[in-house]
Amino acid sequence: MRKLQTRRWRWFLWLGGGLLAVLALVACAGLVAARRAEPWLRARIVAELTQRFQARVELDGFKVWFSDGLWAEGTGLRIWPPANVEGVIVPAPGGNPQSGSSSLSGPMISLAGFRFHAPLRYKPGVPMHISMVELKGLTVDLPPRTHFSHASAARPAAVSHLLLRFQVDAMECDGVHLTLETSKPGKLPFELDIQHLRLTSNGQSDVMAYEGGLTIPSPSGEIRTSGIFGPWQVQDPGLTSIAGQYRFIDADLSTLRGIAGKLNSAGQYQGTLRDLTVQGETNTPNFSLTHFGSELPLHTRFHATVDGTTGDTWLDPVEAMLGHSHFRASGEVVRVLENGQSIGHDINLKVNVDGGRIEDFLRLTSHSGTPLLTGALSMKTDFDLPPGKEPVHQHIKLNGAFALDQVMFTSVKIQDRIAELSARGQGDPAAAKSPEALQTHSAMHGNFAMAAGVIQLPDLAYTVPGAEVDLKGTYGVEGGALDFAGNAKLQATISQILGGWKGALAKPLDGLFRHGGAGTEVPIHIRGTREQPDIGVDFGHFSISAPHHAARQP
Repeated sequence: MRKLQTRRWRWFLWLGGGLLAVLALVACAGLVAARRAEPWLRARIVAELTQRFQARVELDGFKVWFSDGLWAEGTGLRIWPPANVEGVIVPAPGGNPQSGSSSLSGPMISLAGFRFHAPLRYKPGVPMHISMVELKGLTVDLPPRTHFSHASAARPAAVSHLLLRFQVDAMECDGVHLTLETSKPGKLPFELDIQHLRLTSNGQSDVMAYEGGLTIPSPSGEIRTSGIFGPWQVQDPGLTSIAGQYRFIDADLSTLRGIAGKLNSAGQYQGTLRDLTVQGETNTPNFSLTHFGSELPLHTRFHATVDGTTGDTWLDPVEAMLGHSHFRASGEVVRVLENGQSIGHDINLKVNVDGGRIEDFLRLTSHSGTPLLTGALSMKTDFDLPPGKEPVHQHIKLNGAFALDQVMFTSVKIQDRIAELSARGQGDPAAAKSPEALQTHSAMHGNFAMAAGVIQLPDLAYTVPGAEVDLKGTYGVEGGALDFAGNAKLQATISQILGGWKGALAKPLDGLFRHGGAGTEVPIHIRGTREQPDIGVDFGHFSISAPHHAARQP
């Protein structure tokens, strides 16, 4: 019995030892196979990329192992600009061009590392299927258009058919840095950091779908985008097509100079890597100028062309609603350099306000949120906002013309003086004290220019029932300083304006004050501030400029 048990144990030991030996042999065989497969597979990957990009390809490190299929890892992958395309100049190893000159001193695509898994199934003529390639440290640096001297006539060179090809379903990468070089003098290349990127192939063409997410510093916010990319244009990669849609979520406008608010935007884009057309909408419910803090809702719809090599943008048009005001703008947003460094953007626009309210624009420049006046506004102006550290209202430059209708001043003091001017101009000074007089509407139009926070009005025409006033002067955006002077033409004569016993005494003077068909023409001034205005009509020693305590109080 004991001998039988001993024989059984020995049999189990022999069997276990045999299995271990077989496993060891399999492991050794797998290791040997992997070692032998590495140079062959590495060569196939380099050949595949060389054919795909028509370029020199370098791969520093590569290893494979077998575990439920084939696993592979590579490090230090570099793909240079196309070398087998007519008219293309590519740097030779060490950064020296093979011929002519080149503005690019490094690879077009570099990758810190990659990893993929493939099943151990291979049929001649059928690509090896790879479901996912994980990428690390992807950097893309596309040369400028001038690097490809004959891109329009370029044709890929013929290459031999590869015995082993790969079909990649998807690629994922965390941390992508994209640089689009520019050939324009005085411009910096456009650079973009993408936190996460996923590319997916349909297996039928060279077009790939993509999904990406990135965070930009100015204005600070998250962008999510998706679309289609390709096919890759070997003769000039900058001509590769791209189309997609984006969402810009909770962008903090306070990271931009002088403005504030939370912006959300959505839209579509299409074109090439170098030239994009973008259209979309933005919504900022709490837009404000940080120096003043008064908020208004701002909504825009825009169409833009973007130079992908510089980031410069041409807007045509932008349809906007600020509060209750509609306006239309077109122009450019251009990066400005100083000592080789970007110092911000210069915004040059032509603005047409065709359905505006003056109170919307004045409210933005009021600390209290109360505008100087209300009324219907139409305006055309050139708008220039160069880069700088000053507050926006001190940095904006405007030059244009405007018209205001149905104007009423929010200050009862000013509106009271306007009512008095209108009543006296119509020869009924007693009507100036009636409640209806405070509802007197007026109108104005003229040219204007703004710089350093001061609005210049060289030919302001102001009209109320019974009077026409020609003024010139300035208005200070910060503090509301008023300094205007001019002439008032009133319909009534001087005796009718003064009324009562003063009017009777002034009857002989009527002829002296008549001028240019007006019943009376006299000098007028508006000084002080929007909170404490001084409006005076000077009739010589017959002045009707009343002291402040005589005016109605708010």
